[in-house]
Amino acid sequence: MRHGNRRLDILLALGAASFLLLPWYRVDTGFFGLRWLAGFPLAPETSPGLLQMLLHGRFWLVGVVLFLSLGAAARFVADPMRRGAFFASAGAAGLVYLCLQGLAIGFSGWTWTISEDLFGMLADGQPSMGAGAVTMAVVFVLMFAFGLVERGVMKGDAFIVGLISMLVSLVAVFVFYPIGSMFTAAVQDFDGSFNPDGFIRNFQDPGIWSLNCVVGAGRCGVAWRTLTLALMTASASTLLGLAFALIATRTHFPFKKGLRLLTILPIITPPFVIGLALILLFGRAGVVTESLSTLFGIEPGRWLYGPIGIWIAQVLSFTPISFLVLIGVVEGVSPSMEEASQTLRAGRWRTFWHVSLPLMKPGLANAFLIGFIESMADFGNPLVLGGSNGVLSTEIFFAVVGSQNDPSRAAVLALVLLFFTLSAFLAQRLWLSGKNFATVTGKGDSGAHIALPRSLSIGLHAVVIPWMIFTVVVYGMILVGGFVTTWGLDNSLTLAHYVRAFSVSVENGSIAWTGVAWNSFWTTMEISLISAPLTAAVGLLTAYIINRQKFAGRNLFEFALMMSFAIPGTVIGVSYIMAFNLPPLEMTGSALILVACFVFRNMPVGVRGGIAAMSQLDKSLDEASLTLRADSFRTVRKIILPLLRPAIVAALVYSFVRAITSISAVIFLVSAEYNMATSYIVGLVENGEYGVAIAYSSMLIIVMITVIGAFQLLVGERKLRRQNRVAGLGSARPVPLGQEKTA
Repeated sequence: MRHGNRRLDILLALGAASFLLLPWYRVDTGFFGLRWLAGFPLAPETSPGLLQMLLHGRFWLVGVVLFLSLGAAARFVADPMRRGAFFASAGAAGLVYLCLQGLAIGFSGWTWTISEDLFGMLADGQPSMGAGAVTMAVVFVLMFAFGLVERGVMKGDAFIVGLISMLVSLVAVFVFYPIGSMFTAAVQDFDGSFNPDGFIRNFQDPGIWSLNCVVGAGRCGVAWRTLTLALMTASASTLLGLAFALIATRTHFPFKKGLRLLTILPIITPPFVIGLALILLFGRAGVVTESLSTLFGIEPGRWLYGPIGIWIAQVLSFTPISFLVLIGVVEGVSPSMEEASQTLRAGRWRTFWHVSLPLMKPGLANAFLIGFIESMADFGNPLVLGGSNGVLSTEIFFAVVGSQNDPSRAAVLALVLLFFTLSAFLAQRLWLSGKNFATVTGKGDSGAHIALPRSLSIGLHAVVIPWMIFTVVVYGMILVGGFVTTWGLDNSLTLAHYVRAFSVSVENGSIAWTGVAWNSFWTTMEISLISAPLTAAVGLLTAYIINRQKFAGRNLFEFALMMSFAIPGTVIGVSYIMAFNLPPLEMTGSALILVACFVFRNMPVGVRGGIAAMSQLDKSLDEASLTLRADSFRTVRKIILPLLRPAIVAALVYSFVRAITSISAVIFLVSAEYNMATSYIVGLVENGEYGVAIAYSSMLIIVMITVIGAFQLLVGERKLRRQNRVAGLGSARPVPLGQEKTA
C-alpha cells in the first residue's frame, strides 16, 4: 500500500509542478530551446498556469485546479476502493474539462457559438496548449489509470493499466481526433461557424461523380477515375505477384535470387521515381519514343501522361509488395492436401484450381487490399504522370495548397477517398470471416508440393521474364538519369547533378555542406532517426498489450489500430493540417507533427510484427517471471524484449525506410525549416530539374540499402530447409536435426 501511496504522491507532485513551474501555453521559440526562460514567469506567453489564471485573465483554468485538488483530497481517503473511485473520477473529469476548454476557447475567444450564447463574449482567448497543459493532460490520464489500479483492475498492475490508458489516449489524439476534425471542417465556414453549403456544393460537384465517360460524353469524375485505377492496379499487381510467387516456389527458375532482390527495390524507392524513369523511357523525349520516331517515323505522343501511365507506374511499384505477401502463403499450402487430391485421381490443373488456389485466398485478399489502398493513396506517380487526369490524392493536394484554397473541398475529397479504402478494408474482413484456411498443424507434413501444370508454367514464365526485364530497365534508368546532362536534348554524361545536390567544401578549416540537397537530407535523417525508435516502441508495446492482456474493448482497440492502416496518407496529411493548425494543439510547421505522423502512420505494421513474434513466445515465460515477484515492467524489460530483438530491429528498419520514402502525408506537413527529402524532390520535378531529382533519389536508395544491409548482418536469416521441395523437380535432402544453417 505504501508503494501505491508513493506513486499517487509523485503523480500529484508532477501535476502541481506542471501548473506552477512550466509554461502553460505553446512557446513560439520552442520549449526545448529554453529561450522562454528569459521572460519566465511573468511574460504572458511563458507564464505557468497559476499566473495565467491570476494575472492574465484566463479564469477558466480554475477548473483544472479544482479537479487536481479533488485528486489530492482523494489521496487521504483510507478505503482503497473509495480512494480509487475518487481518484479515477477526478482524473477522468479533469481530462474531459481540459480538452473541452481547449476546444471551446481559441485565439480570439469562444470557438463555439453556443458557448458565446450561454456565457457571453470573452475579452481574450488563449493560445495552443504548451508544456504545462500537455503534462497536466498526462497527469489526468494517469490519475484515471492509477485510480483503477487502486480498485484492483488488471490485478492492480500499475504498468499495464497505465500503458493501456496512455496508448488509448495517444491513438485518440493522433488518429481519431484528426479524422474527426476533418469531418468537422467539411461543414464549417472560414470563421468556424457551422455552414454545410460548402460540403453540399462540393459533394454534388459533377467533377467528382460524373459518369459521362460511360455514355461517351466526356471524362469520368475524379472519384470513379480513382476507383477504377485502384481496382485495375490491385488486380494486376495481385495477379503478377501470384505469378512471381509461383515461379519462385514451384519451379526451378534460375534467377530466384534476382527475383527476390526486385522485392526490395519498391520499398526503398521514393514513390515518384518510377514515374520519372517512365518519362525518361516513354516521354516525348524518351529513349523508346525517340527510337521509334527515328526508325519508324512514329510521331511522339502524350499517351504516358494519363491513366495508362499512372497504372503502369503503380503496377511496377506495388507488384513486388504483393509478391512479398503471397510468397509465404504459397509456401504455406500443405503438400499433403495436394498429394491427397492427386491420390483421388485429380490432375495437376484440377488440384491447383480447386485445392491450392482456394487455400491462398487470405494472401490474395491481403495483396489485393494492399494494392488497392496503395493505389488510392499514391500521390507521387499521379503528380508526375497524371497530366490533366488527376486522382483524388492530387485533387486534395491542389485544393489545399493550390489557388483554390478550399478546405471544404479538400475535406469532401478526403472523405470520399476514406470511404473507398475503408469499404475495401471491411469487405476483405467480411469475405474472410468465418472461414478456415489453416494448413499447418502440429503434425508433421513432409510431403512435396506438386509441380505446376506445364501450360500454366509456360504462361507464367512468358509473363514474369518480360516483366522482370522491364523492371530492371526502369530501375536502370533511375541510375543512368542522374548522369545525363539534359535528357532528350544533351545526352552527354556528367556529374553536375550530383555536384549540385551534394557538393561539399572546406571553408576556414570546417566542412561546409554547399549542395542544395543537404538541408533536406539531414532534416530527413534526423526526423527518421527520431521517429523510428518511437514507432517501434509504441508498436511493440501495443502488441504486448493486445497479445498478452485481456481487457474490455481489446478487439475494438486492435481493429481501430488496423483500420488506421487503411487510412490513406493523403487523408492523414489533410486531417493533421486541419486538426493541428489551431488550438488546442498547434504543431504545424514543427518537427513534432512530422514525427507524430510517421509514428502513428507506421505503427500498425509494428503492431502486427510484434503480435506475430510474440505469438511464438509461450506465456509460461511471463508467468514464471511474475511468480518470482517481478512486476510487469521488469518482465517486459528483462524477458520479452530480449526475445523480440529481430522484431524490434525489423520495426526500426521499416519505420526508418518509410519515413524517408513517405510523400502523400508529408507533402502537407513540411515547412521551410523542416523540409523532407521527398517533398524537396517533388519541387525539383515540378521545376523540371529531373537530373538533380534522380541524383537525390539515387542517394536515398543507397542510404536505405546500407541500412537494410546492416539489418541483415545484425539479425541474419535462419534457414530450416535448404530449398523448397517440388514434386517432379527434385527434392532437398533432409537436414539432420541440430544442423540447420544460419546465415
